[in-house]
Amino acid sequence: MAQKKIFNDVADFEKQYREACMADLGKEFEGCTEFERYQVLATLIAKKSRNVGLGTHQRRREKKVYYFSLEFLLGPLLDNYLLNLGVRDIVAQGVEDMGASLEAICRQEVDPGLGNGGLGRLAACFLDSMAHEGIAGYGNGMRYHYGLFRQVIEGGCQVEKTDNWLENGFPWESRRDSDTVIVQFGGRVVRHEDETGRYWFTQEGGEKVRAIPYDVPIVGYGVKKVNRLRLWSAEPYEEDFDLDAFNDGDYAKANKFRSDVEAISTILYPNDSGEHGKILRLKQEYLFVSAGLQTILGTYERDFGPDWEHLADHVAIHTNDTHPAMCGPELMRLLVDGCGVDFDLAFKIAKETISYTNHTVMPEALEKWPIDTFRSLMPRLYMFVEEIDRRYRESFPHTFDDWGDMLKSTAILWDGQVRMANLSVIFSHSVNGVSALHTGILEEGVLRDFYRLYPKMFNNKTNGVSHRRFLAEANPPYARLISGAIGTGWLDDAFELEKLTAFETDAGFLDEMEKAKLADKRRLADYVHKTSGVELDCSMVFDVQVKRFHAYKRQLLNVFKILDVYNRILADPHFDPRPTAFVFSGKAAQSYTFAKEVIRLINSVADVVNNDARANDKIKVAFVPNFAVSSAQLIYPAAEISEQISTAGTEASGTSNMKLMMNAAITLGTYDGANVEIAKLVGDESIKIFGLRTEEVDALRASGTYFAWDQYNADRERLGRVVDMLSDGSLAHLSGNFESIHDYLMASNDPDLVLRDFRSYVDAWDQLTTAYGDRAAWNKAALHNTAKAGYFSSDRTIREYMGDVWHIEA
Repeated sequence: MAQKKIFNDVADFEKQYREACMADLGKEFEGCTEFERYQVLATLIAKKSRNVGLGTHQRRREKKVYYFSLEFLLGPLLDNYLLNLGVRDIVAQGVEDMGASLEAICRQEVDPGLGNGGLGRLAACFLDSMAHEGIAGYGNGMRYHYGLFRQVIEGGCQVEKTDNWLENGFPWESRRDSDTVIVQFGGRVVRHEDETGRYWFTQEGGEKVRAIPYDVPIVGYGVKKVNRLRLWSAEPYEEDFDLDAFNDGDYAKANKFRSDVEAISTILYPNDSGEHGKILRLKQEYLFVSAGLQTILGTYERDFGPDWEHLADHVAIHTNDTHPAMCGPELMRLLVDGCGVDFDLAFKIAKETISYTNHTVMPEALEKWPIDTFRSLMPRLYMFVEEIDRRYRESFPHTFDDWGDMLKSTAILWDGQVRMANLSVIFSHSVNGVSALHTGILEEGVLRDFYRLYPKMFNNKTNGVSHRRFLAEANPPYARLISGAIGTGWLDDAFELEKLTAFETDAGFLDEMEKAKLADKRRLADYVHKTSGVELDCSMVFDVQVKRFHAYKRQLLNVFKILDVYNRILADPHFDPRPTAFVFSGKAAQSYTFAKEVIRLINSVADVVNNDARANDKIKVAFVPNFAVSSAQLIYPAAEISEQISTAGTEASGTSNMKLMMNAAITLGTYDGANVEIAKLVGDESIKIFGLRTEEVDALRASGTYFAWDQYNADRERLGRVVDMLSDGSLAHLSGNFESIHDYLMASNDPDLVLRDFRSYVDAWDQLTTAYGDRAAWNKAALHNTAKAGYFSSDRTIREYMGDVWHIEA
């Protein structure tokens, strides 16, 4: 693919880079620190990207997509943008000629603290793919001064430290003061009426906040588009500095107003267990929604005038989960109060413009906010929510025998709460799940009554990931091997990876593939030793589970397997398992005690196993702290077994399963989320599925016949022994016993069916690791996973959104 080069050749790059060092720092390149070299290079590439973006600027009548998400987990951008701009080799050679290393420079970049897990990384992948597909696609989110937290492990326990990712600035962003908008909280709603009887409302008093936008360029591979991620920061509308308090020495009081306002954009996901946290979280959600919509309407009016009725022909607003659920009523408020649009027409415009992706099958995970809190913060907005809810109830069809129950489950307001998922559905023309299984569960379970009412609104869009970042960028040795075999077209079209099937029996290719994997394992082993102190033997199988910690993701089941293998090694001198290194990484929410206890358990097991000479030549356990995109790009390429072991019917999709399979890891998993689609694509020989299926889980729970103690008693020798170890002192050396996990399993009756799936799981692991001994067969299956991974590119997902949801021609 022809690309617009920002540097003519190596000499041109070196000249511009040296000039930038002098202009930015007043130093020669040789006198700069590695971090200064990074800052100058990133700033140079950011400027170049913006300039290139002017050449890819959208035509006035080109439909624009605005992707609203409270998270955008971008990851480091420098290496990725060099790849997408087509100058990675030029820059690498130029930096080497200057006596430095591009890899060392890229290592200086911190992960932007703008997201937490799969939701935010998906949003980032989608922005990448929208730019690659050549559509005008803009992200809209929050500019958090601090990320979720920086995870460190002390005494085996997760400890949360401040993630001050902006400490040294963010060279990719540019502040746009001229695009500042005002967002208002609280106050009272006043009705006005003129002599003709026309009336209108204003929101008066309360607190006004300036929403300041910071723009980050989004560079697509091939440079069809350079789009923009707009991040909002909160600042005071008027400076309210208490000079008297300052002069009295009460400096905190003097700055209280500014501090209260800036708190809105201070941290990702403030703890919302208390009232203050709820208010802060709601302010975040309303600020980025209102500010984003004000910008959209301003841009639209500039291009098309006040032709609001055709907004949906030129604008698509997509809401990523329920955090942006206020888009619907806020768009109505802006149209009615600010533009004079009729109420009914405003609702029609909002519904035609907005679409919604649901990311959970768990009813308890759907956002709900107390009506009193919601109304006090957004009094005028609440009037729109209340009126739409009233009209929804009045017009609800009575043609269903259970219409009353259906109304109860689908109304926006119920039991003193504003139900954000229902708000999202009612204000959208399209609702989608993120895997075939997940969408089916939404239609039959969580959103069943909405599906009965509006079946044509529902559709599936299986998630995808950026294969350029997580394969081409993250795994250079494997990527070079692939390009040498099938060309570089796969970077543009991931379905070209299918060509790799021709090499599945090519012994020479498979040998080179194994060498690439070994290089990746060595790189990860160095990182693991540096960050956790654990030394990994690269001849071992690398068995990886990396994701957010949650009970349904069942990291606990993995730990039980490790303890079972450990016990069998000690009890049976003839038991000779395939030597395996188990690698974990991920964060637990600060207030999620159970998940944090599982992290402590993993580190306690590592302490026992790794220090036991009877077993540590067979198994090793490592927990990699502070999981982020940058560390993920080291872990995924090195993995050989991909642990995807959630309770069937609980994982909406998963994306680590996709990133790991494209890096030639074989999935060991339940028939859940996108594992279902992976299994269908790669076939039974290239995946290992175990455990209950979704329908079996549902039937078992409905029967009321499942008892954890039955599982324990039926397998006292192996499963019972592992359960006992939680409280008998076997694992207590590092930080104590694990009675709370024991109680969660036995007293709470094993909510995630860890005990029920245990034997099926360990048997599947035994079979999979035994198969590892046949290197030709293993590598063939691993390569087959890469060959079939094209479907899971986010490019494919975005093309489906374009056609089915946003109505944009490819």
